[in-house]
Order: sequence, then structure tokens, then C-alpha cells
Amino acid sequence: MTGVQNTTQVFPKTRPEWQRALQELPSTPDKIPSFFFGHGSPMLAFPESDAAGADPLMQFTGPKGPLASFLKDFGPVLLDKYKPKAILVFSAHWETVGERVVTDYGDSNPLLMDYYGFQPSLYQLKFKSRGDSALAQRVVELYKEAGQLARTTSTVEARGEDGRGFSGPGLDHGVFVPFRLMFGEEFMDVPIVQVSIDGSLSADKNWALGQVVEQLRREGVLVLSGGYLVHNLRDFASFSEQSASGLVKDFDSAIVKAVSVQDPAARKQAMFDLMRHPGFRAAHPRAEHFVPLYVAAGAGGDGNVKVLSAIYSAGTFAFGV
Repeated sequence: MTGVQNTTQVFPKTRPEWQRALQELPSTPDKIPSFFFGHGSPMLAFPESDAAGADPLMQFTGPKGPLASFLKDFGPVLLDKYKPKAILVFSAHWETVGERVVTDYGDSNPLLMDYYGFQPSLYQLKFKSRGDSALAQRVVELYKEAGQLARTTSTVEARGEDGRGFSGPGLDHGVFVPFRLMFGEEFMDVPIVQVSIDGSLSADKNWALGQVVEQLRREGVLVLSGGYLVHNLRDFASFSEQSASGLVKDFDSAIVKAVSVQDPAARKQAMFDLMRHPGFRAAHPRAEHFVPLYVAAGAGGDGNVKVLSAIYSAGTFAFGV
């Protein structure tokens, strides 16, 4: 793969390694990087007493696993280094076709419990936050200026089905579950606005979504895009590095190498090529959890990329560093 960094490079997988990578991020509030992060699943919010045992999946993705630990470190660093005026977030769990929809929820962002089959406590989770009407309108105008249909949605309107049959207003679990760990259960200081990803699941179209909001990074807005590097609900073994097939693990490694390409044009091509990797369909029967990576990359522009965490299936990358 042209332009890939030395494959012997050690990417951060342990807590000391990712803490070092986070601290090495530049403090640039006037040009905040965009970030792709592994947003995890409702398992992150399991009561720790329910997460005991030897289940390797729970050990990896649960409240005591490496992703939960990383997210608790990730959020405070973002606030400290960038002091964002607002957060603009994209999630794998909200797709729209033909138009961008932007939350305008006012003083209180509702939560959409877009999951099923979990214990009652997971439907009582709290994450108190607020929206920002001015930012929501600004995002809509940016998409319209780029020739795309766009509108806001309010708390009195279902935001649209997300490809999994859930509908209603609110931040989905790809936002509020990790944000509870990153920022705490009450987070009113910095407003949060969510934007839908493109339901075509096209790499190019979702990259373009990020490009539209790139300039907001220079206006004090933190752009976050959440998904999962490996997401196959038909193969739960694929979620754990200990049990995943070699093909899926090869794909996971190829992602980290692709985003590490130095030349921007070569990096974009390497990232687009990932959807043709032999392991892609084994890792993603449907691409909704993968294309948020392209949104973050598009928002990062032609700047450098830093791998903040190479935790299997849940890596986190900073674009436009």
C-alpha cells in the first residue's frame, strides 16, 4: 500500500500507550481535529455487577473493558485541549437518504433508546445535555450551500428510522452511551448537535458530508463521528480480538495502516480501498458502522492523522492534526 508507515510501528493499544497519544495531541482550539471513535454498544453501560464473569465479549466491550477505559480518558482530554464551543456528532445509528437532518432540540436533548433485549436498567440511563439552535441552523445552511438538501428536526418530530426500525426524537445510543463515559451523566456546558449520515452508505458521499463541516473546526466546534471498525451481529466472535477470525483481524489491521498513510490523496484512496478488502464483508454485513470513518476523514481535510487508540474493533483516529 503506497505511503503506508513502517508496519513495525507500535500503535497504542494499552492504557499507557493511548494516554501518551492523547497527551501528544496539539492544543489547537482555533483548529480542532475531527475524530472517528469506536462508540461501543449498550454493553458499555451495563452495571459492573452484571458484567462479571469470563465472557470474553463482555470483558472486551463491557464497562470494565479497554474501550470503556479509553473513553473515560478521551473525553476530558478533548475538553481540556480544545475547549469546544459546541460538539457536532455523527453516529452510525442515524441514516437519512436524500437530505441531511440536524437536531435542534433546544435546552434538553432527549435520548432515543434504540436497542432491544437488554435489562430494564439500560432503558433508564441518563445523559443530560442541551442543543444549540444557532449551530443547527448553521449546519443546515452549510449543506444547502454545498448543494444538498438539509433541515432541522425538533423534539416533537420523530427524527426518522435509522435502518433498524427505531424511530423517535433524541440522541441515539451511539452518542449518549459513550458520551456518558466521556463527559459524565450531566453535561450542560457544551451544546451537542447531531447530524445524520448518508444512508447510501457510500464512502464518497459520507466523505463529502464531513468536508462540508470542515470549516466548523476553525470556529470552535468539535466534530466527532462514531462507529465501529468491526461490527457483525451475525458473528459475535468477531467483536473480540481473542475469538475473531484471521480474516477479520487482518481487516482491522488494514484500517489502522490505511489511515496512517502520510500523503492525503494516497490516504484517501487507501481508505476507499478498505471497502474492497477481503475481510470487509466478514466484518460488516452492512456498512453503517464503517462509513462514519469517512465522515471524520472528510472533516479532517488534508491534514495529518494521529492514531490515538488501535484497540481492536474500536480504534480512535484524529484527522486534521
